[in-house]
Amino acid sequence: MQKRFCPANEAPEPEIVTPVEEISAPSPEVFERDHRSRYRPLVIRDLASDWPIVASARNGTGDVLRSVEAMDSGVAADLMVAPPDAHGRFFYSSDMRGFNFRRERVTLSQLTGHLRQIADQPSPLAIYAGAVEAQSSLPGFTATHPLPLAEAAQATCRIWLGNASQVATHFDLSDNFAVVVLGSRRFTLFPPECVGDLYVGPLDRTLAGQPVSMVDPLAPDLARYPRYERALAHAQFAELEPGDAIYIPTLWWHHVQARAPINMLVNYWHNDALHGGGFLALVHAILSIRDAPEPQRQAWQAWFEHMVFSTDASESAAHLPDHARGVTGPPSPARDEMMRRFIAQVLMGR
Repeated sequence: MQKRFCPANEAPEPEIVTPVEEISAPSPEVFERDHRSRYRPLVIRDLASDWPIVASARNGTGDVLRSVEAMDSGVAADLMVAPPDAHGRFFYSSDMRGFNFRRERVTLSQLTGHLRQIADQPSPLAIYAGAVEAQSSLPGFTATHPLPLAEAAQATCRIWLGNASQVATHFDLSDNFAVVVLGSRRFTLFPPECVGDLYVGPLDRTLAGQPVSMVDPLAPDLARYPRYERALAHAQFAELEPGDAIYIPTLWWHHVQARAPINMLVNYWHNDALHGGGFLALVHAILSIRDAPEPQRQAWQAWFEHMVFSTDASESAAHLPDHARGVTGPPSPARDEMMRRFIAQVLMGR
């Protein structure tokens, strides 16, 4: 397959570009009733256009940075710093034994100072503070910048602040509302079923939490990763400006490119998967099933289909009286705790 080359600052696009569906700002009740169950990403234009900090963005970068500094509590946050030759891509080192960035601890005011200093440099360091808890570092933010959708979901507000950079294609174990405050961001999203065409990196040694795709969407090496072209055919794209928001469901892959010299976003993860959710189940299945003889693998596939994936899996123990269903019973806090104890006892050999 011939390799396609793309400019370093432009993402490749399939012949037909599929935009993320856009909706008008819904009430929390309408979102829960009409949208979340569809399990599709959604763009909500101008959802936060009346936020004071978004209004500041209309006056330029300086007003936003001064707003951050005025709210800064002085608590240090984690910072990622990559050299200029990384071109804003935080990733693994070339030998996959480490990473191409270092970590530091700074306050957000210290970060804004660094960003000002390098904003006009043609090839600056890539500097990025991600997933900073607003309650800790910007304690006045949520009171002055309400988001009813996030409040209804009991989501925690987090701050993402840095220069032009890209977050590698990854998934989250939570649903996500993300709002652009400053600069612009391009989102490239892939449905979960594209996992086999995204060339997943290490599951247990990750950049910042979840596994990532090894493919660089801004310069994909199709000779090395030929199936990525199939994933690209299913991709959805969104360009967000200050005040715009995007909803990303759990397990949807997404690559995020911050395109301005200084960018800020806030996000709200919610509906978190407790104790790692299906991801830990996946890792344990690799340990206990993947390398078994094929007849056993097929036998376990039948079990999983019957008790987990079939449309009537929740009724797999319906032939038993309620008190005898145990871990196969309907969801409840008591059943979930029973499951955790059962799993712990088996793993500990008790």
